[in-house]
Amino acid sequence: MPRYRRRLIVGVITAEGREATIELLVRGPSTRERSVTAVIDTGFDGWLTLPSDLVGDLGLVRVGWQRGILADGKEVQFDVYEAAVIWDGTPKDVLLSSAEGGPLVGMMLLSGYELNIHVVEGGSVRITALGSA
Repeated sequence: MPRYRRRLIVGVITAEGREATIELLVRGPSTRERSVTAVIDTGFDGWLTLPSDLVGDLGLVRVGWQRGILADGKEVQFDVYEAAVIWDGTPKDVLLSSAEGGPLVGMMLLSGYELNIHVVEGGSVRITALGSA
């Protein structure tokens, strides 16, 4: 029987707000990089959001826009950028939206992974690749 090596991304539940967070390395053109702490948002169906100051620091190039609906039901328009994130030890090309507030990880980035959260202060966040890896 073949053995599969399962990969793991780890994070923590914050004391303030009980948010599930992980650290990500985001790359822009010319290999500009920034480490960010991102909140996992299972209500967000995109890849990733970053605030405009980080988008500028990374030198990202706008590739379009998309409409989105916020948690309060308000419809808004987001600028969309191409970037790469180090995900599970490997660079992964993503489309990210510029949105104020802290960085958010959406369900597109989590696709193909299992999310396990212990929702207590300082609890663990574990993201494990599904299937063979």
